[in-house]
Amino acid sequence: MRLNADFSQAVIITPELRQSSPSPAPGVERFMLDRIGDEVARATTIVRFAPDKFFPEHRHDGGEEYLVLEGVFSDQYGDFPAGTYVRNPVGTSHSPHTVSGCTIFVKLWQFDPGDQTQLAIDTTKADWKPGSIPGQTVLDLHSFGSEVVKMERWQKGSKITRQAPTGGMEFLLLSGELQKSGETGDIYPAGTWFRFPEGTELGFDCLEDTAFFCKSDHLSQRIEAPAV
Repeated sequence: MRLNADFSQAVIITPELRQSSPSPAPGVERFMLDRIGDEVARATTIVRFAPDKFFPEHRHDGGEEYLVLEGVFSDQYGDFPAGTYVRNPVGTSHSPHTVSGCTIFVKLWQFDPGDQTQLAIDTTKADWKPGSIPGQTVLDLHSFGSEVVKMERWQKGSKITRQAPTGGMEFLLLSGELQKSGETGDIYPAGTWFRFPEGTELGFDCLEDTAFFCKSDHLSQRIEAPAV
C-alpha cells in the first residue's frame, strides 16, 4: 500500500476526511494518514483502541513514536495518559494494553537506527518555555540529527509564519482552529494533520487558542519497512 507516499507533495487531512481502515485486531480502528507498506509499514496513523485491549509482546524493528490523544495507553513500563509523548527506538519490545480505551497518534519505521533514546514525557506537566514570538510557548520533546520534535501553543489572534526546512515539516492540530492567513475560506479544526515539503511557506491565523504537535526536518529520511 502507498498512501500519501510522495513526500514532495503537501497533504492536509481534516477529521471529516479521515477514512477508517480495517485492523487485524478486533476493537482497533485505524485512520491512515500516510503509509508505505502493508501490515509492516512506514506509517503515520491515528489509532483508536476499545477498552480492555491487550496485545502480545512485540518488537519495534523500525521504532515507534506516539502521542496519546485520549484515554490511557499502557505497557510494562507504565501508564501513559492523554498528552504523553513516547519514543520506543529500533529494537525495543513491549506488551501494550489499555483498560479504559484510548486514541493515539503513532509513527512507525521512522527512526534513525542510531537514535536509541527511549523516553516518555507527560506534556501536561512538562516545563513549557516562551517562544521567540509573542503569544507562543514551546515544549521541546526530542531532537536527533536534523530531526526536531516539539509541541507549540499559540494564543488566539496570533499569526504563525515559517518555511518548511530541508527535510519538510508535519504537524497535528491538537486544539483550537487555524485558517490560512489572508483568506476567509477553509477553517482547520482540532484533529487536522498537515504535511509540507521543503520550502513551503506557511502562514496561519489562530482563530482560537491553539496547540499542535510538530516534527520537522525528518521527511528526507526515507526509511521504509521491509516487504512481508
